[in-house]
Amino acid sequence: MMRRYFIAALTAILLISIVSPTLAFEFNPSYVISDAELLDADSMSEEEIQAFLDAYGTLGSRSFTDVDDERKSAAEIIRDAAHRNGINPRVILIMLQKEQSLIDDTDPTSDQLDWAMGYGICDSCNYRTEAAQRFRGFAKQINSATLQLTDGYMADLAAYGKTVIGFGPGISVEIDGISVIFSNNATAALYTYTPHTHGNSNFAKLWQRWFTHDYPDGTLLQNSEDGGVWLIRNGTRRPITSRAALLTRFNENAIVSVDATSLAVYPVGMAISLPNYSLLRSPRGTVYLLVDDTLRGIASQEAFRAIGFNPDEILDVTFEDLAQYEEGEPISTDTVYPQGALLQDTETGGVYFVQNGEKSPIMSREILMARFPHASISAAEVGELELYPLTAPLLFPDGTLISASGKPDVYVVSGGYRLPITDEATFLSYGWKWSQVVTTNDRSISIHPLGDPIQTSDTDDLSHDTSTL
Repeated sequence: MMRRYFIAALTAILLISIVSPTLAFEFNPSYVISDAELLDADSMSEEEIQAFLDAYGTLGSRSFTDVDDERKSAAEIIRDAAHRNGINPRVILIMLQKEQSLIDDTDPTSDQLDWAMGYGICDSCNYRTEAAQRFRGFAKQINSATLQLTDGYMADLAAYGKTVIGFGPGISVEIDGISVIFSNNATAALYTYTPHTHGNSNFAKLWQRWFTHDYPDGTLLQNSEDGGVWLIRNGTRRPITSRAALLTRFNENAIVSVDATSLAVYPVGMAISLPNYSLLRSPRGTVYLLVDDTLRGIASQEAFRAIGFNPDEILDVTFEDLAQYEEGEPISTDTVYPQGALLQDTETGGVYFVQNGEKSPIMSREILMARFPHASISAAEVGELELYPLTAPLLFPDGTLISASGKPDVYVVSGGYRLPITDEATFLSYGWKWSQVVTTNDRSISIHPLGDPIQTSDTDDLSHDTSTL
């Protein structure tokens, strides 16, 4: 498995500005997580669980005997229990931390490991109780706790509307002096397991810290439940409603899979339905070229023919369709490459993106492939490139993960800036994958101005709440 290691210190960057994209935490005691989140058994692969464990404490280096008597790594045990019992492995990770601090503890005791999920221990008993001994052991703890949550509490909620202690959606209960009205089955199940607000507040805080984020502008998020792809832009999520629009505007290799709840925090913005460079005709007969979110009116039939547009590609649209776009400069017979073209200098081999009579150098093959994975390159005619004034180099598309060859730093591009990702744990918590990181040359990195770091900045104490050990 490909692994990357970040530099331990980013002190200079952090002194300049610490702006964390994680959300401010405010606990709602009536809601911990959604039912879908609790039951999403496929949210993490074994490799992703292993990388997550390795990013924190020492649990990733340990192995245990599983309930099938096979020796397995902690990551494999977590993955297998998640699939076997139909529960989100993220829930297991959080409970390991909430109950025994096992995720970030670098030297856990045998008692912490043997009672990893706090299962079989209650307010009036402890791990020495004879009845609890059959639940001793790391794998037994995970299997028993997750089975209790799904086949026990969630099954009871589905059948009877409440758990064995009477917790269920719409039911009001006073817990630790606070009135709690359970908003869903998952919340009722988690409170049945831990009937205290402090423990569930810790659960919710860890969930937000590790698995809920404000994503940088330009990030492509895919709903893991229905496959829909959304662009995060200016605090909204814009649905991409056609594959043609996705392929002509974005790099699908940069898509990040998230659950529906992570998307729901963003208000829905304008849909992206048309391919880039579509020809659109208004009810008045004006033909426009759509360039990103800008409409460029074609000034005349002569300009239409001179540039080589195909009349068969014109789409008739309504004024309402056009109203969502800004209007840009019109296209005349003097406009050069309004759709853009990749031209190669036959002497130097350099490739330029030429649009509207200006040329932008492309500093590496990686930028070329990230922006134009399906485009063809034409050899420039002798002296042609000299006709076009030079503009700023073309950047990586927003949402691209980049790293310089031989260096540990990883950045995500947003608004043209490169935002440093401060550590491996942050990288993994956002759902990014190492296979998505584009390795390129220093020059292609440095043309992106340095922006604010992305980090998980919450440092509150979230130590385990099982005081009976």
